[in-house]
Amino acid sequence: MNRRHWLAGALMAATLAATPAFAQTTLRMTWYSDGNEGEVMRDLLNRFEAGNPGIKVVLDTVPFKAINENLPVQLAAGQGPDMARIVDFGGLAKFALDLRPHLANAAYWEQNFGPFLEWMREPGNTTAIPGFMTQLTVTGPLVNKTLFEQAGVALPGPKATWEDWAKAAKAVADKTKAPYPVAFDRSGHRFYGLAVSQGSRMIAADGIPAPIDDGFKRAAQLISDWHKAGVMSKELWGSVSGTAYRGANEEFKNAQVPFYLSGSWQISQFDKTVGNAFDWIAAPTPCGPANCSGMPGGAGLIAIKATKHPAEVAKVMDYLASEPVLAEFYARTLFVPGHIGIAKKGVAYQGASPQAAAALKVFGDSVAALDPAAYRIQGNAYSRIVFNAAISRLGQSIAGEISLDEAYKRIESDVAQQVAERNKK
Repeated sequence: MNRRHWLAGALMAATLAATPAFAQTTLRMTWYSDGNEGEVMRDLLNRFEAGNPGIKVVLDTVPFKAINENLPVQLAAGQGPDMARIVDFGGLAKFALDLRPHLANAAYWEQNFGPFLEWMREPGNTTAIPGFMTQLTVTGPLVNKTLFEQAGVALPGPKATWEDWAKAAKAVADKTKAPYPVAFDRSGHRFYGLAVSQGSRMIAADGIPAPIDDGFKRAAQLISDWHKAGVMSKELWGSVSGTAYRGANEEFKNAQVPFYLSGSWQISQFDKTVGNAFDWIAAPTPCGPANCSGMPGGAGLIAIKATKHPAEVAKVMDYLASEPVLAEFYARTLFVPGHIGIAKKGVAYQGASPQAAAALKVFGDSVAALDPAAYRIQGNAYSRIVFNAAISRLGQSIAGEISLDEAYKRIESDVAQQVAERNKK
């Protein structure tokens, strides 16, 4: 090869290397998992990358605690990812990117995610499309049916009260030596799964939280009384302090809990971790004097406003939110769909055991029993402030550090202070 040909070849190679078609944009997605959803998401992203070689998506998997505690700090410092799976929609709404200008079909998003987009928007915004629901969740009981059978205690019926279940679970625990008759996730959201049924409304007419009402007090008194009576154990709620989350997953899968108030997101995990060790079921949400409602919720994947690649982020989000891809995600993760079209058609869950499929149906049916107040609470921009204050101060009361009346005063003070601080910014 002569020098002229060599130079021509080198110039062509350099030109091709610099051509935009060969450049690759790397996006980062912060993710947490309850079950197998991280594996499923990675598989879907691999397919996206195969069809879009110019975009690479790094999936950064973190503990759930990091989503609530570390991610907000990163976002406030402008150092967050391009996309993130979150649960505190109201608290993080100000960091979310409006995808609308970059989407191929914004009407599709409105039609299928409309009610949930309201949870993700900043107050007063009625048009933004920040992301989509990776799952719709509903709080509710998971029950160790085998323990009930071994104890010879009948399962309470579909309209049973919280008191009915507490009495039955304590009887089961006494006969089977299960150490935790009733377990609740140490979570403000889960506490409100009880409080709404007692009549709590949380939100005043102006949208500002008014957390301490008669329904809240009835729920708090039940939690306090159950701890004093040994229906609930201080070993669970008392093992952490402040706003720290504490689930009872390990205790439930080890057959130590007859009645576990958690939610639909646990189905995939327990289907695998419990296996054939014992029979478990989902039960309808117990009834209070106001209703038989639990709390809706869920996790959503949102785009982050600080991204330097909004068009590429929107392309990833459009792909993941498309009906066939999202239907596959729900089917493989055993999640209740947060997509109206898919929910209407139903989900053919893949690999679910008969008991997991039955549990999914119970949680799916419970959506119809959700009280409007529960939706308003979940969608309120200040709900996380109330959830954290409630669980922190009630935890202090259960530990014997303060009385319930003092807890109520401190919750009101905490909420008022934090709402004021947020509104200064």
